[in-house]
Amino acid sequence: MSSTEPSGSVPPAEFRTALGQFASGITIMSTLQDGVAHAMTANAFTSVSLDPPLVLVCVDKGVRMHAAVLDCGYWAASVLSGAQREIAERFARSGRDLYSQFDGIATSAGPKTGCPVVDGSLSWLECRTWATYDGGDHTIVVGEVLSLGTGEPADPSALIYHSSHYRNLPGN
Repeated sequence: MSSTEPSGSVPPAEFRTALGQFASGITIMSTLQDGVAHAMTANAFTSVSLDPPLVLVCVDKGVRMHAAVLDCGYWAASVLSGAQREIAERFARSGRDLYSQFDGIATSAGPKTGCPVVDGSLSWLECRTWATYDGGDHTIVVGEVLSLGTGEPADPSALIYHSSHYRNLPGN
């Protein structure tokens, strides 16, 4: 094999370090399964299409959110402000109690799906799963946007993730 051919074997730590240099926004993805709210922090979230309006999020196959979002077929994404770092940290931790995970966090039911939307977020979207794709240890979930809105956050800065740390990106 020549040095220009890909080897197909990238060390996970190096992969994580290299991609950690890409700054990404932070969202809370939420869904309902049998009336119980599930949520996770997601930075693998992006727009896909304007017509129809589509977004995608990548969900780890090893977390309980995976089964919940695939089962429900509807979900919401709340784009966090710089003041919402604690919320991002909470939903990034595994093993938290399912029934009390939203305690102390102000949310509203999305108008189309009822999925929790984090109050004070910069914006939010409610989605119906349009398609799913295998993505290795994740599932790529593409959602058709059913409704959306922008918030009136106390802090207009955006919460981002860069180089393994949460950071604030100044807003307006």
